Amino acid sequence: MTTVSPSPPPAPASRPPVVERPHPLEWCRDNLFSNWFSGLVTILTGLVLLNLVQGFWTWSTTEAQWRIIPANFHLILAGRFPPDQYWRLWLLMALLSTLAGLTWGWLGRRSAHFFRLGVLVGLALAALLLTIAPAQNLVPPQLLPADAGEAAGETGAARLLATILSLSLLVFLTLGALLGRLWDRWISQVSLNPVLPIAWPIAFLISLWLIRGGLGLPVVSTSDWSGLLLTVFLALISIILCFPLGVLLALGRQSSLPAIRWLSTLHIEVIRGVPLIAILFMGQVMIPLFLPEGMRPDRVLRAIVGLTLFSAAYMAENIRGGLQAVPQGQVEAASALGLNSPLTVGLVVLPQALKISIPAIVGQFISLFQDTTLLSIVGLLELLGLSRAVLANPDFVGRSAEIYCFIGLLYWGFCYAMSLGSRRLEEVLNTEHR
Repeated sequence: MTTVSPSPPPAPASRPPVVERPHPLEWCRDNLFSNWFSGLVTILTGLVLLNLVQGFWTWSTTEAQWRIIPANFHLILAGRFPPDQYWRLWLLMALLSTLAGLTWGWLGRRSAHFFRLGVLVGLALAALLLTIAPAQNLVPPQLLPADAGEAAGETGAARLLATILSLSLLVFLTLGALLGRLWDRWISQVSLNPVLPIAWPIAFLISLWLIRGGLGLPVVSTSDWSGLLLTVFLALISIILCFPLGVLLALGRQSSLPAIRWLSTLHIEVIRGVPLIAILFMGQVMIPLFLPEGMRPDRVLRAIVGLTLFSAAYMAENIRGGLQAVPQGQVEAASALGLNSPLTVGLVVLPQALKISIPAIVGQFISLFQDTTLLSIVGLLELLGLSRAVLANPDFVGRSAEIYCFIGLLYWGFCYAMSLGSRRLEEVLNTEHR
């Protein structure tokens, strides 16, 4: 007679080890004052930083004329966009901030730190900064222009516009975040996982329609696009285009077909050997000279082509480094499973290479966003170029430090947001320690 022994009980699920955070005093002792030399360096560095912060605070509260920011806020935001069509930008802002909040709330369900109190308080302070800090109070009386009453009235109207914009951003972002957080409870039949990847391209097409016009809206010429609107548009379009072109160039450089390999290598090496400003000058000045009379490509389109071709060459090298980092055994395993070369590259090699190259890819995106400042040299009034136009106003002569600080803060905000998104993407795709 055969006896059947009972199956052993399943092993308990392993729990990740709980990492205890050290006390702040213990952390300072171990990292900042571990020995006399480390303590000395910490004290000297702290004194230098304290002196810098104190000097900046004294300058910003006693000498700086921050009135230049709210007085020109609409110019920095939209430039020469027709004022009677500002409602299109307001609608665009509401759409993008709501969708961004929806995405943020969806991510917040998987990462609790997205909804920490510090994050919410920081957003609220950033949105209400122009409301609770009147610009006139930061300007010494001796530095105000002679027509102080008229300037104060213009500043009040500009600050009202900035206040409404800031509050609207905060409201739509918060509503979208709460909706993304509670989506599963309210609309449980539809998952956000496939909705968001479709919603963002649709929102991009709607945004392009609102900015450009047509299909029932008055057409706004690209010559009237300037300021932050032009900077974000150029960077976004160039990023969308340079990524697939960089992937194709990286694959082409490793192709077994000599013609494709040589052409890809020629493009990469030629573009990487020429500075970006030279490519922009060729696109804006030289290319129209070789075209028939009356055929002049749009200036914004020429700038996008120059930025895309330049960034794609560097993107290709970043991705090629990821391709070389994929072990050869992955390709051999795919061949053993019967996959042909396109399927091996598309399903096995390329996903791993892109995951490895995420820091370099996002770094190139950040560099591309910063490279848009060079367009002011070729006549496009992007964010930095428009700030120079603002400084040409006699009322704001010599106030370059204030506006450059504000412009630098805007660039830092966008670049830091891309850096945060990169780190989050790396955490999601990291499967080595799971």
